[in-house]
Amino acid sequence: MVTRWGICSAGRICHDFMVALKTLPTEDHQAVAVASRDPSRARDFAERHEIPKSYGSYEELAKDPNKLLDIFSGSNQKLLLINSSEKSLNILSLGGGVLLDVGCYCLQFVCMVYNGEKPESIHASGFLTEKGVDETVTIILKYSRKRMAMVTVTMANQLPNQAIISGVNGTITVPGYMWCPTSLVVNGNVEEFPLPAPSQPLNFTNSLGLRYEAEEVRQCLQKGLKECPQLTLADSELIMTMMDEVRRQVGVIYTQDTC
Repeated sequence: MVTRWGICSAGRICHDFMVALKTLPTEDHQAVAVASRDPSRARDFAERHEIPKSYGSYEELAKDPNKLLDIFSGSNQKLLLINSSEKSLNILSLGGGVLLDVGCYCLQFVCMVYNGEKPESIHASGFLTEKGVDETVTIILKYSRKRMAMVTVTMANQLPNQAIISGVNGTITVPGYMWCPTSLVVNGNVEEFPLPAPSQPLNFTNSLGLRYEAEEVRQCLQKGLKECPQLTLADSELIMTMMDEVRRQVGVIYTQDTC
């Protein structure tokens, strides 16, 4: 059975998602509707990506008679919210800061490596901008059995964007763009995972990798699952709890924290 997608927003990441979706078999994935608060943007997006229907509100998309799987991918939307009870980069009231922008991907990587284990302790230090958002943050996480993880994120300068896993049997390096890699280096041996060529220009690095997420959603639905075994709801909650604690130690406070 085909997985029918409803695209909620006509932003840049939604464009990339559609380009990625076109690399998968049409008998498995089809985008059948798109919605935007601006009807003209929705129509333009639908025409560009050959989507049959466009709507000028998200409510209309929600009422579409087809059984759609909606993807919410607007420019300021993320899977997780501002804090574990509820984002522009340098605006505190909009959830700004480097931790929520890119730090969440680093902590998700750590969570994956340690299989969702809760750290025994979290120590964080960093610098805030004059507007009160986190500019640079370093995090040290202590785990059981003398294991640790260290994360540094910043919007002040360009870092290598690498991830390294070191253990008694060797080292695995994600050499660059660790949130969307196409290669791994395992004990010095390079393994490549190339992406197909895009049919249209993309807005973000390696965003054709969204095809993996789309296919994983399909596989979970076919198995009757309500969450992805590789990133469970408990994992998401743990990541948010860790980020809340890091923000507390660094001194970043959002309005939502006091609601």
